[in-house]
Amino acid sequence: MMQYKQLYMEFSRLSEYAKSLALLLARLTIAYGFYGPATTKWSDIRAVGEWFASLGIPLPLLNAYMAASAEIAGVVLLSLGLLTRLISIPLIIVMIVAIVTVHLPNGFSAGENGFEIPLYYMLFLLLFVSHGAGKFSLDRLIFGIKS
Repeated sequence: MMQYKQLYMEFSRLSEYAKSLALLLARLTIAYGFYGPATTKWSDIRAVGEWFASLGIPLPLLNAYMAASAEIAGVVLLSLGLLTRLISIPLIIVMIVAIVTVHLPNGFSAGENGFEIPLYYMLFLLLFVSHGAGKFSLDRLIFGIKS
C-alpha cells in the first residue's frame, strides 16, 4: 500500500509542471470562445440592445455595451494573461446573465442551446480567479504573481 501512495505522490509532484501550460491553453481557449460573440455584438451593438430589451434586460443598450466591452477586454487580457483574475469576474457575470436570460429555459444540453457551454466557461473563469494565469503570463512578468 505504501508503494502506491509514494507512486501517487510522485505523479502528483510531476503533474505540477503541467499546471501553467494547462492554464495557458485554457486561457487561450476561453479567450477564443469570447472572440466570436464579442465581435458579433460590436458589429451591430444597437441590434444587440434591441435583443436585450426583448429579453427584459434593463437598460438594454448600456448592458449591450457593457457585455461587449467585457467580452472584448476578456479576449485581449486572457490571451495575454494580464489582470486575469480581475477580468474573469465581469466575464462570470456575463455568463450568469446569459444562462439566466437565454440558455436556462432550453435545459442543459449545448445541442439545444442549453446552459452547458456558458456553465463550462464560468467554471474555467472561476479557475482563473482562484489559480491565476500561470507562469506563461504578463501577470507573472509584470506583477511577479506566482500561481
